[in-house]
Amino acid sequence: MNDVSSNDRVVADRYRLLGLLGEGGAGIVWRARDEVLGREVAVREVRTPAGLPPADVGRLHTRLEQEARAAGRISHRNAVAVHDVAVQDSRPWIVMEMVRGLALSDVLEADGPLPPRRAARIGAEVLAALRAGHGAGVLHRDVKPGNVLLGNDGRVMLTDFGIAAAGDLSAPTGTGEPIGSPEFVAPERALGRTPGPESDLWSLGVLLFAATEGRTPFGRGAPADTLRAVVEEEPPPFRRAGPLAPVIEGLLRKDPAERLTAEEAEHRLRILAAGGTGPAGGGTAEPPGPPAPAPEGPGPSGSSGEPAGAPDAATHPADRSVRVGALLAVALAVVTLLVLGLVVRAL
Repeated sequence: MNDVSSNDRVVADRYRLLGLLGEGGAGIVWRARDEVLGREVAVREVRTPAGLPPADVGRLHTRLEQEARAAGRISHRNAVAVHDVAVQDSRPWIVMEMVRGLALSDVLEADGPLPPRRAARIGAEVLAALRAGHGAGVLHRDVKPGNVLLGNDGRVMLTDFGIAAAGDLSAPTGTGEPIGSPEFVAPERALGRTPGPESDLWSLGVLLFAATEGRTPFGRGAPADTLRAVVEEEPPPFRRAGPLAPVIEGLLRKDPAERLTAEEAEHRLRILAAGGTGPAGGGTAEPPGPPAPAPEGPGPSGSSGEPAGAPDAATHPADRSVRVGALLAVALAVVTLLVLGLVVRAL
């Protein structure tokens, strides 16, 4: 953490800047002290691109203030709280809850893909925050690993409801709707359509894919190529997602109306996080059965506490039996039709 050159810098006569927490496209985030309430907070300093016309600067500041005040309506243990929108030097400074921990993006970069069970737990907590936001009428618009914080106290926190995307003035859509991160944007948003809660669910699906597979499914380098892949292509085959794959598939359906609902997705994720297995298609996930006997000798281990060899619903023997039976029934029906056709022709 870098120190500010002088601790005399105070925002809005209240928030004393103490050190740099991070920097990104939407501005700089500072560790600060609320001199009125005597607590540490995180303060986002809004930055605007150099050379931006004054009218666009004003539009950006207005949008950020609106999104921050809307995010302030969200009260949930998995959502980083927005405490205040201060004004200093004619621009907004967004004051947020201070969370000590790491961003999910940093964890993935350092440790690589997560086990499905740990990813399911993180996904369930993020989804709980999204449901709270949607219930308050607020869309996130930029669900990605960089906006998911893994707190030192064990909490999973979603930050920047609407704020990061609101600071993006380079939206390549016909509506002027800020698009956020192209690799995580939903197809309807890439096409310039009005987003809804389902758009955030798509982004969560991309996040879960990236968390378990080690890469995003539609990243193609150039933003235009990425958005084209989002709209036109299917995600690549799963290699590591295991029982989480059906949930990700359900969230990554191109048609928003066909995606898993937030309630169903959270239900499945929580069962998977508890060690259960999910269905290969629709239906209800099954809770975990009695624990299997421990194997003799050393076995694989991991920091997530995930049981080794958890059954994958997509390769469950019972599912294979059902599929084989269905194929035999179809084959028998085809043969019957062919025989009937020959009899009719003979007559």
